[in-house]
Amino acid sequence: MGISFFSLFSLKDLVDIVLVGTLLFYIYRLMKDSGSLNVFFGVLAFVIAWVVMYKIMDMRLIGTIMDKFIDIGLFILVILFQDQIRQFLSQIGSHKGLRFLNKLFKRADDEGKAIAWLQPIVMSCMSLSKSKTGALIVIEQSMPLTDYERTGDMINADINSRLIENIFFKNSPLHDGAMIVANGKIVSAGCILPVSHDTSIPRYLGLRHRSAKGIAQATDAIAIIVSEETGNISYAYKGELYINVSNIDLDHAITAIITENNQQ
Repeated sequence: MGISFFSLFSLKDLVDIVLVGTLLFYIYRLMKDSGSLNVFFGVLAFVIAWVVMYKIMDMRLIGTIMDKFIDIGLFILVILFQDQIRQFLSQIGSHKGLRFLNKLFKRADDEGKAIAWLQPIVMSCMSLSKSKTGALIVIEQSMPLTDYERTGDMINADINSRLIENIFFKNSPLHDGAMIVANGKIVSAGCILPVSHDTSIPRYLGLRHRSAKGIAQATDAIAIIVSEETGNISYAYKGELYINVSNIDLDHAITAIITENNQQ
């Protein structure tokens, strides 16, 4: 009497397949965003070849050699992609299902203060836009930006329009980098951000816009850009770039994003 396929396939096997598929999907997306997609396919092909030769075809010699390569390659991949791995773990920690842990330690009056510091940022963007002064302001959300903060000069100052305008003044040594805002403070300025290589970005947009989309692809931060050439204001969020928005639209959009994130 033949053995039914379903008698060998249990619920545990289904969960196992779903978990592996989910893990591969997140690794694929992470590698795609970091421009390392070829490495992902190379590693995946090597693992498949190892499974076929060693586990299925029982080719012990080549399988043992490949097994050793996998053991060594794991440590090499951790070293080469430590930033991406840290980002992957940060995304897991900032998942909506785990954010309740943060709310346990969040004071009730923090909700009312969450947007109070946003108005000076919008006002300074309006002023910088009129004078065609380039600017790049990154607002931290649930994922920490500590690694990017360390690439610039630490400030740790209260947010006000005059300070922001001085930071991005054309003769200021900090005006070329990004300013990072976290927890209602200007944490650092002159910071270096990852540059997006997305070919859908219009060619007339410069490095600030590519850096804004890069940080929006790597994290859940909001990046506001003021163009030095045109004075137009744009912003990037969740990998999307919104070009040439009005002051009112910027205020409404950023407020809505921050309010929604605080409520989750």
